[in-house]
Amino acid sequence: MKAGFVGLGKMGLNMAMHLLECGHELVVFDLSEQASARLAGTRAVVATSLGELVAMLESDRLIWLMVPAGAPVDETIEQLVPWLERGDIIVDGGNSRHIDSVRRAASLQEQGISLLDAGTSGGLEGARHGACIMVGGAKSAYERIELLLRDLCVVNGYGYMGPSGSGHFAKMVHNGIEYGMMQAMGEGFNLLEASGYGFDLEEVSRVWSHGSVIRGWLMELMIQALQKDPKLDYLKGVIADSGEGRWMVEAALEHEVSIPVIAASLFNRYRSRAEGNLSDRVVAALRHEFGGHSFLEKP
Repeated sequence: MKAGFVGLGKMGLNMAMHLLECGHELVVFDLSEQASARLAGTRAVVATSLGELVAMLESDRLIWLMVPAGAPVDETIEQLVPWLERGDIIVDGGNSRHIDSVRRAASLQEQGISLLDAGTSGGLEGARHGACIMVGGAKSAYERIELLLRDLCVVNGYGYMGPSGSGHFAKMVHNGIEYGMMQAMGEGFNLLEASGYGFDLEEVSRVWSHGSVIRGWLMELMIQALQKDPKLDYLKGVIADSGEGRWMVEAALEHEVSIPVIAASLFNRYRSRAEGNLSDRVVAALRHEFGGHSFLEKP
């Protein structure tokens, strides 16, 4: 397929590289010329503006956005719309709030343009070699991009979630669950360290990664982080949050659904900004390992 791709940050660049290797034709744009230059030597065609990007695509265009949630998405769509035509599709692959996706889809539908909200998971590794994507929006638009999704994702790693907003809602809930899982791991490793048994935390992680009920990718990432430093002393335990946890707690309050574990993990992220311990450093390290999220190094 031929598609436009806007946003070549950490996730966007890896996804674009993946699509190019799968044989897709991409016209790419990023506000940073340095970011666009990273695709030099590939088959990607670099546009110097959003208007130029649209002009290089045929009608019934597909344009995939990987830009930060909030105002940047609105601004990008606003700049694209004058160049687009009825039948074109925009895919928002970032972590937008679901209510924003519903609003944007309704506005674009009036002009005959489809918006798909595509919650993307898998971190940098997934973006490069096979992601997990949850898509909301018009089913007909979803079917038109399915070939692209099949190549972007691992086997059985994508699906149609429902009407506009459902893709980003599913991703929000996914990230809330992720918060709780990482918090539990952080607390467990903190107790191991305090036990007095002198545990080799990397060895514990290795054992737990093979055959245990709690085995999985996060535990494998824990091994990677501990291999860098058995005490994770290279970073402070200050855990950032990118919004999805807060949105999930707000949604739970709106729908009167109890999510105490996820809410507690969110509040712990706030607490971590005042004091750090191994529990917080574990979560900060895991976020860095899977998503390249920044962390504060100890002075």
